[in-house]
Amino acid sequence: MQQTRVAQGLDYYNRFVERFPDALTLAEADENEVLKYWQGLGYYSRARNLHTAARQIKELHSGIFPDKYEKILALKGIGEYTAAAISSFAYNQPYAVLDGNVYRVLSRIFGIETPINTAKAKKEFTALAQMLLDKNNPAKHNNAIMEFGALQCVPSSPDCAACPLAEKCAAFSNGKVKNLPVKEKKNAVKERFFNYFFVQNSDYVYLKKREAKDIWKNLYEFPLIETNKKAEIADLIGEKAFQKLFGNTELQILGQSFYVKHILTHRIIHATFYTVNIMENYELSADFLKIPKSDLQDYPVSRLIEMFLEEKE
Repeated sequence: MQQTRVAQGLDYYNRFVERFPDALTLAEADENEVLKYWQGLGYYSRARNLHTAARQIKELHSGIFPDKYEKILALKGIGEYTAAAISSFAYNQPYAVLDGNVYRVLSRIFGIETPINTAKAKKEFTALAQMLLDKNNPAKHNNAIMEFGALQCVPSSPDCAACPLAEKCAAFSNGKVKNLPVKEKKNAVKERFFNYFFVQNSDYVYLKKREAKDIWKNLYEFPLIETNKKAEIADLIGEKAFQKLFGNTELQILGQSFYVKHILTHRIIHATFYTVNIMENYELSADFLKIPKSDLQDYPVSRLIEMFLEEKE
């Protein structure tokens, strides 16, 4: 729900928990199947982390979700915020949550100008939130401050005149509500240029698993040549990567069949898809998985690849 609307994510959630109703079921599943159920949501590292955490719960905690903050924090993919939320809401333990709403409320009430997306701010705000926490009612306190930020102390144009904390709010007193919280500028968005080849060999196509530490790790994709700028097919044919991919293979390039500009959080992907036919007596290298076209639906792919396949239908 951090990056996806509830209405959009709800069907995914329902399908996921129906297939994986508990940690043991998820732990025993194959990663490809887990990623396939996640396909289309993005942030695939979260699916991999969830799968790993389920296996940790099975192996280290006999399939029972831990009830101690330190053990919860040790699960793959769980950071301090999530561990505090689980500890307080599930077990009513005294750990303060610190999400975007809490950062905003605290920065305005106390007039804190430390940029909230820095390590210094995390330490500073964590200490403050923990000091303010109602140790006897941590779940209620955490829920209240998050809801207060979500409903009253909203990012833009909050109704400060109706705010019960206005008299204690440093930002309101000093006319700085619009300026807080402070954020450092993000890194520039990087543009990348992907040239995909949908290689058909009779009724077969080729896939490769992305295993590098990069976007879409462990998802499958078509043969790819990445360039540093948008390239035409004539330019690609002259690339060493093209020769490495096809060598002396007899092929027929049907031209550009699909182009899409795909925007991610920190990247813009310019993807061009080419459909290529090769003769049955030729094969791509053993690096690629040769599968029947009818089996494509069984492999987890990025939304980008999914859009191309939808276009071909």
